[in-house]
Parts: sequence; structure tokens; C-alpha cells
Amino acid sequence: MYTSPANVSERRLAPPSLAISTVIFALRPSESSGRPTLWIPLVRRIREPYRGLWALPGGPLSHDESLQDAASRNLRETTGLAPSYLEQLYAFGGLHRSPTQRVVSIVYWALVRPTEAALADESENVRWVRADRPGQLAFDHNAIVDYALWRLRNKLEYGPIAYHFLGEYFTLAQLREVYEAVLDRELDPANFRRQIKAAPEIEETDEYLQGGKHRPPRLYRYTGRPGLDPDHRSTT
Repeated sequence: MYTSPANVSERRLAPPSLAISTVIFALRPSESSGRPTLWIPLVRRIREPYRGLWALPGGPLSHDESLQDAASRNLRETTGLAPSYLEQLYAFGGLHRSPTQRVVSIVYWALVRPTEAALADESENVRWVRADRPGQLAFDHNAIVDYALWRLRNKLEYGPIAYHFLGEYFTLAQLREVYEAVLDRELDPANFRRQIKAAPEIEETDEYLQGGKHRPPRLYRYTGRPGLDPDHRSTT
């Protein structure tokens, strides 16, 4: 499509547009092994640019809402989700993110429990994919997903974010499955159990998980503050 020099000049003079995008991480069963794996929802673009390609949930920022409110609204409208934890991750403002105009995206990330993820809308324009295998995405959303996954894996090593994927009570095996899903590798059960039980924030309860064929495992709970970093507002 021909673009006149005047149109190019007008775009250069126009202020950048602001948009909100969100990476939603959830544990869902692997299609091959049935074990929990890390997934994200995507939405199909129905207009140019990149019409027909998959992208992260999001949209433009309106004049009368906060960044957090815009992220929550976009998630409700595209996936039907209202995650209990939603945090600002990063700002992406590369010069060539969009072929039609300069767009700066404020990216949020959300961590949801399987029960929350099961409520997400799915249709021909909304689908869940493996976080490490999203396929070709619109704009620079592949880079955004890679960055979010890198941040999640790094924070898992020293922070309490794993508990956002679990309910209030959990078994040590369920907690290990979270770590294995995020890190995409198996962990030694005995070593993991020993390290977790030594953590002062992990409290042993008198309750057990019922319904299995074998001896019911004990339930634990996290007593610390399962937060991420305060608002992370670096830009690129």
C-alpha cells in the first residue's frame, strides 16, 4: 500500500499512542503427559495491522482510566478473566513496534490459579498456548512473552511467587509441580521437600488431601506475603 510523504511526516509529528498488554500465566495440563505446564491466553487480531495473527490481550489506553484499570478492563473484555494478582511488568517502546504508528505498550503480568484459568473465555479468537511455544505473534509480542517468562523464572528462584498458582492449602508435590512447570525441568523430590520444609514461611497443617488411592499427603500453607516487586516501571 502506497504511503504518501505527507502521511509519513504526519505520523512522525504525532505523539506516540499508549496501549496496555498483559501476559497471563497459568498452569494447565500438558496435552502429552498430563503434567502441569505453563500456558498463556492469546487473542486473534481482527483488524490491521497484523490482522489474523495472535497477540497478547490488550488494547489502547483511554483518557479516563488508570493503567491498572485499563489492564483489568482489557482482560475482562478479551478473556473474561479478572486475575487476583495483576502487576506492572515493563514498558516496551521500540521505534518500529507497529508499522502504522508509534505505540508504547505498558505491559502487565498476571498469575492465576487453575480454577481461575478454567473460567477464561475460549473461542476461535481466544486460545491458550504453551508459554514457551506461542508461535509467531503480532508486533513484538514474542519478545514480551520471552521477557515475562525470563522474569518469572528468575523470581521463582528467590521469591514467593509460586504460591500465586496455588490455593491457600497445598501439598509439597503440588508446589514442586509449580516449580517444575515454570522452570521446565524436573526437580529431585527429596531435595525439594527438604528445602521447602526448612523455609520459615511454610507451615505444616493438620489437614490432608483426600480423594487419592494412596495415603493422603499432608497439606501446607504459606504464611508470608506472596507479593511480587512493587510497580516495575523501567522502559525500553
